[in-house]
Amino acid sequence: MAHDLLDRLRERLEELNRSERKVANVILEDPTIATSLSIASLAQAASVSEPTVNRFCRNFGAKGYPDFKIKLAQSLAGGTPYVTRAVEPGDTATQYTHKIFGATIAALDQAQREIDMSAVERMVDYLTQAKQIHIFGLGASGAVAQDAQHKFFRFNLPVMAYIDVLMQRMVAAACHTGDVVVIISYTGRTRELVDIARLAREAGAVVLGITAPNSPVANECTATLDVATPEDTDHYMPMTSRVIQLTLIDALATGVTLRRGEDFLPHLKKIKDSLRDTRFPVEKPGK
Repeated sequence: MAHDLLDRLRERLEELNRSERKVANVILEDPTIATSLSIASLAQAASVSEPTVNRFCRNFGAKGYPDFKIKLAQSLAGGTPYVTRAVEPGDTATQYTHKIFGATIAALDQAQREIDMSAVERMVDYLTQAKQIHIFGLGASGAVAQDAQHKFFRFNLPVMAYIDVLMQRMVAAACHTGDVVVIISYTGRTRELVDIARLAREAGAVVLGITAPNSPVANECTATLDVATPEDTDHYMPMTSRVIQLTLIDALATGVTLRRGEDFLPHLKKIKDSLRDTRFPVEKPGK
């Protein structure tokens, strides 16, 4: 349904009632902008009520407005090979920028609704109890691993990100009970990471995966945060998947920080204060 949603909107336009036709016209006028509108904004633009927008969405096979926005973003797929399916070769800067933002917002919205909050709690438990944390990622996920190191080192325990396969294997083999390994892989099908997850677990480490559900990597992990988005990284650059991974890292870092309680705040303040002398002061207006 996703890929022909816009065609169906056009085909069924005349059979819609007056209020639903208003909603359809707003969407068809600029589908890319529509993917970024809240339900209140769309209702206002169409001069209808929010329940009317929800009825309209269900009329086209969606569970509600968030689900409809995801399907709308997916229906814009056509794609420039090896770049992203969200854009066409002839798109203007305005068009491809709006499409990238729209697709990312829709993917984040979908991920937020599908994420297993008990899995978040479980991973925060493991991270809070860790003696040291090793973070593994390759390619685009390697950059996410390095961002995770930047966040997790604040936990006041040894944290290191590794983006080289040989280093990952050696570190995994040298793990001990109490170590936590975080493996970040969008597809969950990278052979080396599957082997590395198994090595780390056999060495006694807890292995946490931020990866595709039921993937080979996920099957080797102690616990996982499942990340399922429609992005085809076999043919396109990783975009929305990377943003989702970064957001999940932020959620985990926040969870651990809250678990540490107020006594942990002076440690975080000390880190922040260390940067004060590295920046030019903010100039006051009028100077």
